[in-house]
Amino acid sequence: MQPRQFRWYGVITLFVIVAISYVDRINIAVLITDPAFLGHMGMTASDRVSQGLLATAFMVGYGVSAFVLTPFCAALFGVRRSLVMGLVLWGVVTFATPWFTGYGMLLASRILLGVSEGPLFSLASSYIKAHFEDHENGKPNSFVNMGTGLGLAVGYPFVGYLLASYAWDTSFHVLGLLNILLGIPLVVAFVRMPKSYLQQAKPRSFGEAMAKVAGIARGALHTRHLVLITILTSAVLSYLWGGSNWLPSYLKEARGFSLREMGWLASLPQYATVLAVLLGGVLIDKIERLHVPFIFMGASVGVALSVLLAISAQDRYVAAYALIAANFCWGLMSPAIPSTVQYCSRPEHVASAFGVVNGTGSLVAGFMPAVMGAVIGALSGGGGTAGSAAGFFAGFAMLIGTQLVVFVCGLVLWLRERHAPQPGMTATAA
Repeated sequence: MQPRQFRWYGVITLFVIVAISYVDRINIAVLITDPAFLGHMGMTASDRVSQGLLATAFMVGYGVSAFVLTPFCAALFGVRRSLVMGLVLWGVVTFATPWFTGYGMLLASRILLGVSEGPLFSLASSYIKAHFEDHENGKPNSFVNMGTGLGLAVGYPFVGYLLASYAWDTSFHVLGLLNILLGIPLVVAFVRMPKSYLQQAKPRSFGEAMAKVAGIARGALHTRHLVLITILTSAVLSYLWGGSNWLPSYLKEARGFSLREMGWLASLPQYATVLAVLLGGVLIDKIERLHVPFIFMGASVGVALSVLLAISAQDRYVAAYALIAANFCWGLMSPAIPSTVQYCSRPEHVASAFGVVNGTGSLVAGFMPAVMGAVIGALSGGGGTAGSAAGFFAGFAMLIGTQLVVFVCGLVLWLRERHAPQPGMTATAA
């Protein structure tokens, strides 16, 4: 085992990589407010379904990749090499996107970007499982997940600044270079797996490689509560992708904020997420394992009530503050998902198990932006701020339903864990 302090350098690196990846993901959410970008890609400002499908296309590629490619990454390439290959691919795709013309090509680029980023969280989960015990994995999981909020918090104003100061294609070129010039050197320098992982026998033939991949995949499917955790993750990610994809447009069109105001206001909920993710990780390590599902239950209630306040408030600043509170509550439960997967699965199956959970959850959540876009477009009659507001309020109301699912899943998970033997008590229990 490497020195204990060095393992945190890998966690910090993964935090940075996650943050970069989320800036890539929400780049489109800001650019769809720009007429020049829409015209280049063959879209109109009123075509909400097509705009929402861009996020859906990314999440479809991401979900399939997380589900299908993760066992290959775990069995054949390892964490470090897989991260490097992913960074190269998504850096090139991001940099080259402005050269594409037409909506179909843009959709294809978003799918390819999702494929390249798909195994990221599964590989991070495998790294944490290898270096941290179950009773201490809350903080490293929260630190990695903080990259989600930080990437969104930095991404909205950063992309907004690039859009206001330069041509729309500048953001793609800057982000593509950032992936390669910053991400790859950090992974090469600081992501190291324990010797016990590195000394595992490598497959000597294609057939042996496929057998190893199949074994990892089968083992992942025997993870305790896998279906329940997957449903819960789908609902949690549906809020994240539905809300973050439409937040800039909501603030600008439904609440009447300017482009510059929209940038920093859209970032404030993400800073709240960063703080809450850190607190959630500390909380996980402080409470008994049996009580972790209570985090899902309590946080989901907070998210639902905050979103309800955001869409019913008359004052636009009250609505913005309510969305900050909603993201804070969401951040509290974010690190509990990988922590629960790591707790319920065997070490050699963690990456693939989280690939199943995160991949399936991402596939389901990926349709949330498109569905919200359809609702927003259908109910935004009359034009102007008032017309747009009605559609956006109805679209954001759908996010409340996702939290009902999270609450029910958290309750069922607690009931099941309360009667389950602790790991290690019997062979059959595992």
